[in-house]
Amino acid sequence: MGRGAEADCAVYVDGRRLPGERHHAEALAAARRAGGFVWLGLHEPDLTEMTEVAATFGLHELAVEDAVKARQRPKLERFGEVSFLALRTARYCEHTELTETSEVVETGQVMLFVGPHFVISVRHGDVCRLDPVRAEVEARPERLRHGPWAVVHAITDRVVDLYLEVADRMADDLEVLETDVLAPPSRPSASDRRGAGGIQRIYQMKRELVEFKRAVLPLQRPLLALVGHAGIEPRDARGAGDGDAVPAEIRRYLQDVQDHLSRTVEQVNTYDDLLNSILQARLAQVTVDQNNDMRKIAAWAAVIAVWTAIAGVYGMNFTHMPELGTRYGYPVVLAAMLGISLALYRWFRRNGWL
Repeated sequence: MGRGAEADCAVYVDGRRLPGERHHAEALAAARRAGGFVWLGLHEPDLTEMTEVAATFGLHELAVEDAVKARQRPKLERFGEVSFLALRTARYCEHTELTETSEVVETGQVMLFVGPHFVISVRHGDVCRLDPVRAEVEARPERLRHGPWAVVHAITDRVVDLYLEVADRMADDLEVLETDVLAPPSRPSASDRRGAGGIQRIYQMKRELVEFKRAVLPLQRPLLALVGHAGIEPRDARGAGDGDAVPAEIRRYLQDVQDHLSRTVEQVNTYDDLLNSILQARLAQVTVDQNNDMRKIAAWAAVIAVWTAIAGVYGMNFTHMPELGTRYGYPVVLAAMLGISLALYRWFRRNGWL
């Protein structure tokens, strides 16, 4: 296998990493002899590389195909003694200003194969690097003594911690967006942001939130299965649930991860409601602005109608019309037209139409 895909391969016995580098086949044999387990880390392997790993570890072809494609919803499946857990990772993208094209959330994929003597992590993208996770878990040998599921907990804990970070940072963007939309139109910066791009910025934020929700919400069911809630976890042909394979101590740690995930889910649902409210407020502003424009047009039309009506009457070609022979009729009519127009203008201004 090319070293580009095999990021790290280590054997752990009694919570400690054995020294030296090994091929994954040699590492699995050593782990079985010593009663430990292998953690094989892969980064964006192709089908050939995954097929080689599958032959060594006895992985199911359907799970291997999912691991290569990396377009999976979070899920937990059981293939004999091997569990397959798919996770969607997320990371907040830094930006100076939220625009119609800003990328707020970047997502990736991490998939885990867990067997009696191994755990294989397959990572796609650079959203959640697993090197820090490996270093952190190796510093806690008492946790690693619980076997491969200790690694599963460490990775899921890191993924959910990133969810919390993304959710907290998105709250700042939503606060800025809400302030811009609801700001008084007299503010110059607010008037620019509440223009045609205002609704587009809201829709862009909704698209980013939907991408984040696709990573967060589906993970609830797999985590509940690992924690061991009855009626939740999928079962294999022998009736053994995935929750039954997790050591009790690790299950307690996974419960803490589940609690953090529940908090993130609540935040995401709140953000969704808030974005809908912001969108409705912006649409209401657009309607009010359109009504104001129509009132201004109607007011100016009324002012112009005075001149049009009087000029239209005196433009008729009749010989005997009133006031045609009056010496000062022309300036009097012009003055009357101007006076009526000024009176209408002041009345419309006083009532807020102009």
